[in-house]
Amino acid sequence: MKIYPPVAHAMARIAADLIITNAAELLIVPDGGCPRTGPAQGHLGIVRDGAVAVADGRIIGIGRTRDVLGAFSGEKLDASGRVVMPGFVDPHTHLVFGGSREHEYVMKLEGKSYMEIMEAGGGIFSTVRATRAASEDELVAQARRRLDRMLTWGTTTVEAKSGYGLTVEDELKCLRAALRLGREHPADVVSTFLGAHAVPEGMDPDAYIDLLVHEAVPKVATEGLAEFCDVFCEKGVFSVDQSRRLLSAAAEAGLAPKLHADELSQRGGSELAAEVGAVSADHLLMASDAGIQAMAREDVMGVLLPGTPFVLRSDYPRARYMVEQGLPLALATDLNPNCLTEGMPLMVALACVQMRMLPAEAIVAATLNAAYAINRADEVGSLDIGKKADIIILDAPNHIHLPYHFGVNLVDTVIKEGVVVREGQTG
Repeated sequence: MKIYPPVAHAMARIAADLIITNAAELLIVPDGGCPRTGPAQGHLGIVRDGAVAVADGRIIGIGRTRDVLGAFSGEKLDASGRVVMPGFVDPHTHLVFGGSREHEYVMKLEGKSYMEIMEAGGGIFSTVRATRAASEDELVAQARRRLDRMLTWGTTTVEAKSGYGLTVEDELKCLRAALRLGREHPADVVSTFLGAHAVPEGMDPDAYIDLLVHEAVPKVATEGLAEFCDVFCEKGVFSVDQSRRLLSAAAEAGLAPKLHADELSQRGGSELAAEVGAVSADHLLMASDAGIQAMAREDVMGVLLPGTPFVLRSDYPRARYMVEQGLPLALATDLNPNCLTEGMPLMVALACVQMRMLPAEAIVAATLNAAYAINRADEVGSLDIGKKADIIILDAPNHIHLPYHFGVNLVDTVIKEGVVVREGQTG
């Protein structure tokens, strides 16, 4: 493989801040300018005995080790026998929330229904009460610990939704907390306004949509607190018409649309995502053939969250069918109080075992396609020249070991914008 950029003579070596060398497999996941679909969903762009050169937080050289070392000089990090790949991008999390709901875990295992748990004071409104009671500083401190764990598991870019405030001020508080985390933490944080996560207790759904449209969305947009607006389009939550109304208002205010779609029932969320040109529709456990095909035609990203059906003990999305239909797929943790996990490697393993994705397809879904799901593919998701040097080194001889050797953290070293933020045994 050629190195980039090409150099005329070995003596004219370019200074790099860091050169990662001798990778058993270097997974470039090359960005062709659009999300991966169909057979291309599994194209990793593997370079054996590969190397990456980094300067000023950006990737400046990629190729075989001998070629990169001939073109660049600088501090070396030996990745012999290991996999070097882009940092994970987690495009669907509920990073900011107060409290914990582990008591519900046992209730679920005992067979209690969602409504029985709600009547016992649990469910989403338990988290809403804890989030409303917490200060912004407290929410930042709790979320920072989660973000620290995510970085340890190789996630370098994270989407963070609001949605546990369910009042205008509490939703803004959560978004401000996410904004602070993005400034203070090594990981990048991309914010989504999910005021329409549930209908507040004692409030009419249409009246709540009115509140979001006329008060919350303008404040979120004016303060620059989020890039996206999401809605839980689901039976018993928000209808297709209510979701369309909110997303249309949000789009007019400059917030790109996203949806929680067809998670628990087939309600037309995937079709609505295609209609409004959503950046992504997420969950899709119950998505119809027509909805999947419409999303594929309109280039809507399907974000699958295998941790959620794992916790709910429900059916998984039809990932194999989606790939065959040309729908681009991304993976995410759905980190939230009901699906409390920070690890993208487990999502890759679940995607393979439970959704019949191939290891290469799942890795693309957790990196490049995940970056497209939050409009960050120009910066992250692949090891392309000019992109951020967000790189992880796996203690694994090849990429198949990522899902194959599950339940342990194979992420040995994490590099964020050229800086080693988690140092393992490599080199």
